[in-house]
Amino acid sequence: MVTATTLTGDPWTWPTLPSIGRPIAGVRVYVVDRRLQLVPPGVAGELLVGGAGLARGYLGRPELTAAAFVPDPFGTVPGDRLYRTGDLARFRSGVLEFLGRIDGQVKVRGFRVETGEIESFLTSHPRVQAAAVILREDDPDAPRSSQLVAYVVPAGEPGAEPPTTSELRRFLAGRLPEPMVPAAFVTLPALPRTGSGKVDRRALPRPEGERPRLEREYVPPASEVEEALAEIWAETLGLARVGVQDNFFELGGHSLLATQVIARLRERLRVDLPLIALFQMPTVEQLAVVVEEKILDALEALEDAEVRALVGSTE
Repeated sequence: MVTATTLTGDPWTWPTLPSIGRPIAGVRVYVVDRRLQLVPPGVAGELLVGGAGLARGYLGRPELTAAAFVPDPFGTVPGDRLYRTGDLARFRSGVLEFLGRIDGQVKVRGFRVETGEIESFLTSHPRVQAAAVILREDDPDAPRSSQLVAYVVPAGEPGAEPPTTSELRRFLAGRLPEPMVPAAFVTLPALPRTGSGKVDRRALPRPEGERPRLEREYVPPASEVEEALAEIWAETLGLARVGVQDNFFELGGHSLLATQVIARLRERLRVDLPLIALFQMPTVEQLAVVVEEKILDALEALEDAEVRALVGSTE
């Protein structure tokens, strides 16, 4: 297990998550990284348990015992062992908080991500009752073939207004690294369950290729440049349409998809922009102003060259 998620700021402002409490007498607990080194408070890691009540291992399962019961690197008694629980947890003010299971770890754009940790943060939102996060890889040929998708059950009475995609993205963006913010959010009346009561992740529906529910109304393109940009964004994001006031990153865009947008701009409009331009101007409406200026500059340069060529031919 490895994670780089650290909460910053006043610890009393951190979201409240399911608490495991404090270890009882005779029990030792540690939160460690994948090298079995202790992590500081506020950092997520694997929960290890030791002490007098620890079992000797799994009956008749020597391989499983060897993997789960490891030598205690922090103890003073030779032969002591710790049990790797497989739980993701962190310390806050001396209290353990449960963040999910390590077997929910996935790899997104080269980063290891704990889906259980994202779910814990989502359920700390006051308008979210339950959440599940999975890595979807439905179509290898799709623009976003590998993406984190969050499934959210709104809090309150049935039919209550659910939080918007923008609201949830902002909520998570202030608490988690960018790769851990889901690319898509799906609102469900309830999470599908297996016969044992666990979330049936295989039954979670595939996100539709439609425009995510944002706070803004759809505003159509008003110029040829805006129309071209909106088409490029829709193709890149795998959406049916994109409004000129929609934020690229709130629609599920990220740095890798941003490079595709810049490449398609260069190919279709013959406009070369730095990648940072999309981060600074993340709406079609904003970016179109810069693209139009680039096109006008190119046309003026071409006209100047033609005039110079014409003058040169008459001399």
